[in-house]
Amino acid sequence: MSPETLTSRQREVLKFIAQFIDKNKYPPTRSELAKHFGFRSPNAAEAHLRALEKKAVIGIERGAARGITLLPLAADELPASANTPLPLVGRVAAGSPILAQENIEDDYRVDPALFPRKPHYLLRVEGMSMKDAGILHGDLLAVHRTPEAGNGQIVVARVEDEVTVKRFQRDGFRVRLMPENRRFRPIEVDLRHQEFAIEGLGVGVIRPQL
Repeated sequence: MSPETLTSRQREVLKFIAQFIDKNKYPPTRSELAKHFGFRSPNAAEAHLRALEKKAVIGIERGAARGITLLPLAADELPASANTPLPLVGRVAAGSPILAQENIEDDYRVDPALFPRKPHYLLRVEGMSMKDAGILHGDLLAVHRTPEAGNGQIVVARVEDEVTVKRFQRDGFRVRLMPENRRFRPIEVDLRHQEFAIEGLGVGVIRPQL
């Protein structure tokens, strides 16, 4: 999502929502939004919320007074000081979206300026297949959400129903997901016959204190 996607007013509304959640631990109501921005009625606030929902930066639970949730793409539109904690994804259930609620263990507050690209979520690493790249079992891999990657980049990839972290190589219809540990074999994928998707790029590692 490019910075031009939101209007300046929409970006102000999104920033207010993020700061309100950060301060109060719950989202604002339409009336609170209307009061803050001087709208004549909550209906004007609702119009802005619908626009933000359409642009995939917030979710709205129908019928709930405080049913606003920030989606991962909101991080691209917010200054670092207004960023909400990143969702920490644990074991990914087979076939489920990586950010499905059942996969999220916790939220983790981290400064996005620490990474070369803004992370959208953290993924708890299982196993030692990437140890020679400095990614160890139990580490938290910061992931920038994107469906595209270049050869040699470390990716979070989905092969059929399984999610894995490997180094990406592609040659035509053939993809090789390369481990960084000689004890592990590459994963070979034929794009003509197997389901494959890139979930994101690894942009950094956090090693939790033991």
